[in-house]
Amino acid sequence: MMADVLALVDDLFFQTKIMETAKQTGVEVRTCATPDALLDEMAKAWPKLIVIDLNAQSRPVEALAKIQSSAQSIPVVAFLSHVQTELARQAHAAGCRAVMPRSEFARDLATILAEVKSEQR
Repeated sequence: MMADVLALVDDLFFQTKIMETAKQTGVEVRTCATPDALLDEMAKAWPKLIVIDLNAQSRPVEALAKIQSSAQSIPVVAFLSHVQTELARQAHAAGCRAVMPRSEFARDLATILAEVKSEQR
């Protein structure tokens, strides 16, 4: 089954939160622990949204450049620690539609996924 959302997240807490929220909203999400895994999934089918944890161990900002070069029309939402203003600037420069603090992402996750669901209609 094609995933509606691909998430580059290696934090188990956020992987679980994303998967549980996806189940509640009826959105198919596939999590990837590395940029290469994310790009492999993108090669199979285009998601409607990409979510990136900018604090992932796998150089997520570099992954953003690869993602944007191959999939410019896919919106990207990224999250990070609220004090990392330079990292947020780099993510915006790399093409992220939205960069938000982890707490805001966690709070708004159901809304973000519901927007993906409403695009399916």
